[in-house]
Amino acid sequence: MMTSEKTPSPSPSQEEKTNLLGMTLPELEDFFLKMGEKKFRAAQVMKWMHHRCAASFDEMTDLSKKLREKLQQTAEVRPPKVVLEDFSSDGTRKWVLEVGDGSHVETVLIPAGGNRRTLCVSSQVGCSLDCSFCSTGKQGFQRNLTPAEIIGQVWVAQKSFGPRKDSSKRPVTNVVMMGMGEPLMNYQPVMAAMKIMLEDNGYGLSKRRVTLSTSGLVPQLDKMGDEVDVSLAISLHAPNDELRNQLVPINKKYPIQELMAACKRYLKKCGDSRDVTIEYTLIAGINDQKEHAQQLGQLLKGLPCKINLIPFNPFPYSGYERPSRNQVMRFQNWLHELGYSAPIRTTRGDDIDAACGQLVGRVQDRTRRSARYAEERIPAALVDNNWQPAN
Repeated sequence: MMTSEKTPSPSPSQEEKTNLLGMTLPELEDFFLKMGEKKFRAAQVMKWMHHRCAASFDEMTDLSKKLREKLQQTAEVRPPKVVLEDFSSDGTRKWVLEVGDGSHVETVLIPAGGNRRTLCVSSQVGCSLDCSFCSTGKQGFQRNLTPAEIIGQVWVAQKSFGPRKDSSKRPVTNVVMMGMGEPLMNYQPVMAAMKIMLEDNGYGLSKRRVTLSTSGLVPQLDKMGDEVDVSLAISLHAPNDELRNQLVPINKKYPIQELMAACKRYLKKCGDSRDVTIEYTLIAGINDQKEHAQQLGQLLKGLPCKINLIPFNPFPYSGYERPSRNQVMRFQNWLHELGYSAPIRTTRGDDIDAACGQLVGRVQDRTRRSARYAEERIPAALVDNNWQPAN
């Protein structure tokens, strides 16, 4: 099912109002105190916004009429605009959202067993890291998202399920910061949004059900450990610096050993038994051989972790191919023999371009990265003698 809608751009007067959607509880409390109101109003309004997905102050019936009128003059609840909603045959949902200045991002809701629904949230419009196997990186970087634009993706997904009689039954049970962009390059807005996800008056998610995925910005990872203790995923994809420099260029600044040390420091700050999720995209002939599995096993010694194996999702001009199912299984078995848990991520939402690495949608390529990538060849040193890039 696919729906789209066009909504008018906000007027200047609307833009001047304070958008409450992206405010943490302390920020909302400060907002109401400055209005001359009691601090407890913040929790009331926060519940209306995030528990009941209210976008109008008129809906907030436990606020006085005078306060509602006062709020309408100075504030608003403005989520991102839905320009496209698409449902996959496997139950996956994807939204294309307008976040101002003509920019678009995507967010994807992935159903799993039972009532589990995981929302993949974007943190930036595009991405500046230019990982060679990721289609989002080929679009270039446009801008960071605000806290309201980040948490607004959760708001949109939650609202799509309609009113809830039982607030304990959440349409969104898990959130992964694995959408468009590198979350730690948009540090403060991402921290604010995750705090709203964790807040009981917000979405009330467990810290183990909110996951931040990073390609390895070590200073920001160390800083994050002092603010939140959400689950951590590392976008690794290679077992050595030489290969990772090609696949994930940020590795040139923060090499693998520095990143592994930062992961251990983060786990220590969490203060409980926790694993890091290692994301490893398997690319045919590039990082899927037995020697790579052996190197990966050696690298991860001493780090409590599980390894998510992600078969590469092809996209135009990447020059990469997905390994065969048999090769993926072989790689998994090699890791099992080394004592690692290595589940294979099920590809979901292919029919709506919602699978990992396919968050292209309607975001414009403003940097010619896609065109440039079509002209480049994969470095010969990374390709074995029995494999050739796709045309």
